[in-house]
Amino acid sequence: MSDMNLEQQDTPLEVMQSTLEAQKRAYLAEGEVSFAARFDRLERAINVVRKNEKRFVEAMTADFGHRSEHQSLFTDIASSVTPLRHAQKHMKQWMKREKRKVTPALLGLFGAKAWIDYQPLGVVGVISPWNFPVNLTFAPLSGILSAGNRCMIKPSEYTPATSAAMAEAIAAEFDSSEIAIVVGGPATGADFSGLAFDHLLFTGATSVAKHVMRAASENLVPVTLELGGKSPVVIGRSADMAPTTDSLMAGKMLNAGQICLSPDYVFVPEERMDEFVESTKASVKKMFPTLVDNPDYTSVVNERHFKRLNGYVEEAKSAGADVVEINPAQEDFRQQPAHKIAPTLVLNPGDDLAVMQEEIFGPVLPVKSYANVQDTIDYVNAHDRPLGLYYFGSDQAEASQVVNHTTSGGVTLNDVIMHISQEELPFGGVGPSGMGSYHGADGFKRFSHAKAVFKQTKVNLAEMMGMRPPYGEKLVKFARSQLK
Repeated sequence: MSDMNLEQQDTPLEVMQSTLEAQKRAYLAEGEVSFAARFDRLERAINVVRKNEKRFVEAMTADFGHRSEHQSLFTDIASSVTPLRHAQKHMKQWMKREKRKVTPALLGLFGAKAWIDYQPLGVVGVISPWNFPVNLTFAPLSGILSAGNRCMIKPSEYTPATSAAMAEAIAAEFDSSEIAIVVGGPATGADFSGLAFDHLLFTGATSVAKHVMRAASENLVPVTLELGGKSPVVIGRSADMAPTTDSLMAGKMLNAGQICLSPDYVFVPEERMDEFVESTKASVKKMFPTLVDNPDYTSVVNERHFKRLNGYVEEAKSAGADVVEINPAQEDFRQQPAHKIAPTLVLNPGDDLAVMQEEIFGPVLPVKSYANVQDTIDYVNAHDRPLGLYYFGSDQAEASQVVNHTTSGGVTLNDVIMHISQEELPFGGVGPSGMGSYHGADGFKRFSHAKAVFKQTKVNLAEMMGMRPPYGEKLVKFARSQLK
């Protein structure tokens, strides 16, 4: 598929504004959002995904040129329903009033109480990306709907068939005052970012996030930014290489590496570099004996990204880096209907190369050798904080050293990417890789207002303790007690 896919009818700003106002009116008219209403909206979101499974999978295949249908079923269909079901199961507990201790304790003794009520924010805006277009549209709804909010969604213009399918499917199940999808290109995205939502969730590139955050700031809209960056892999000397490269390449080749959490570069002990390369070749051959016509191997999404990734590889070759293309059947990638790229290793590239400067978002993997594991920690800490970090090995002390002396959004040990699948763990970045987190209970809280409530005792303690004018010795005595 070429960049001509980007041509879409932009939703006019006045239509978006009108939809937002209608959602805000409906939210206020509804009043307290009941458990039943929240459960029903989650159920209808699940129904949208289940009823449109085939349509969504076919749309994603069309948008990518080729996308593994098995992968789509797992990463976008099943993985959308799982968090929605999880929210239904746990939402009653999440909604409970959270009691807090009263300070000073004396107030509690006389009957004062303090608690937190989790209240919906109102209308949440979602800008979802193209790499997992269904999952990253529907999975956030688990927190948004369980918290009692309404939602407007702007999906990516890079996957127009999927965006159109989701818009129709959601409109068939939800009134636009509950959930609405707007479609269009960058102009629509820019207008959408400037709407006066009660919260805005953006998933995408760090460079775009700066524009989104700037636009949101005009209305002081709080933002959650799920970005990316260069997620490192540290392979320890204690690692069993075959299962390590099996796990690493299964994650790297999933969605052809077009994952915000994809391993972006690997550290390998210098004496095990040859072993790593050979093991990686064996792992790829085992999972993908062929690539060009293999239905399990997904295409790069469009020509623009295809050229970008090939440009990284060509620059590395020109600079003298050792480039290893893993092509088990020695296929000719020039003859293909899509934009598939063979998994490619770039060994010990210079840090000035684009492959080490930019988030790769494709099946290209730089590999750097190291002498001491502290060198890997120093390297990670000298660069932007990544969304994910991965360590392979059985040395628990070394694993703790790597994890505790680096900062990343999340960590998976002895695998890659998998921490995102844990609904009980918050998912999010730190610094340039993101702001805020969600999933599970953390998603419910992210899209709720934690309203602090204090109920005063019937006893007039303020007067008893001299806290009201005219002030005197009682107040001084109380104030002094707080300084101890």
